[in-house]
Amino acid sequence: MTGTIDYTSPGPLTDLATIDRGALADLPEDPAAILRLAQHLVIQPGDAGQLSPPPGRFGENQFRPAARLIRALLALDPSPLTVARPPERRVIGTCRHFAVLTCALLRHRGIAARVRCGFGAYFQPGLALDHWVVEFRLAAGAPWVRADPETISVTTLPPSPFGPGGRPDPAALRPGEFLTGGEAWALFRAGRADGAVFGVPGTENFGPAEIRGNAIRDLAALNRVEILPWDEWGRMEASYQNRTGPGYDALIDTIATTCATDDPAAVAALYKSEDLEVPPTLLL
Repeated sequence: MTGTIDYTSPGPLTDLATIDRGALADLPEDPAAILRLAQHLVIQPGDAGQLSPPPGRFGENQFRPAARLIRALLALDPSPLTVARPPERRVIGTCRHFAVLTCALLRHRGIAARVRCGFGAYFQPGLALDHWVVEFRLAAGAPWVRADPETISVTTLPPSPFGPGGRPDPAALRPGEFLTGGEAWALFRAGRADGAVFGVPGTENFGPAEIRGNAIRDLAALNRVEILPWDEWGRMEASYQNRTGPGYDALIDTIATTCATDDPAAVAALYKSEDLEVPPTLLL
């Protein structure tokens, strides 16, 4: 049906049709159990660097399709994905790879899931850092559960300045701990958040341009297109160079409002308008 988005089915980057069924054998039915798998399958580049892997392996964090991530995993260790890998046999990737791999596995199990792009407010006090998480739900119309497959086992995290502190249940993020790009933009535009606290850890890339970029990436993810954190298209490059004006900010307002409504028809229609749709070159 036109205007619907089926989050139980894969998008171009979460399709596992080419993966051998043996690799997906015994995949849990419980979403929480699936959420915990990625911690033993993916390793951040900084952590991988301490293991001195072959230099070519760091290119794994450039892989977009979940199937390509899994093929890299199976080349290192042919065991099913339910088998935990030691750090040296995990695929090298960012928080986006934790989220996309988890989303692909949830969808493979027929569980409605989607990736969200935004900012985690629980890593460094006073900062909201570029981050990707997963949402899932067990029935149509049920509330979405927002969870972070990279930190799901972490029980002690700094309180968020945007919501309640602490996480008694690490399987679900509490309001304000993670903000999508659109949610962060709405707070910034309302004067309720300082744009300077939003950015990419370890870089000088902080400010409203980072929020705009993640709002657009989040819109794409809601349309089942979960690109890399550094992918840019349309007017994103100009935005990062502060060469866009009030008209572009008004477009980001529309993105923030539309994504907040959780109306699949509106989300799909907006994605097809302007220059917001991800070009085919970024789907490889």
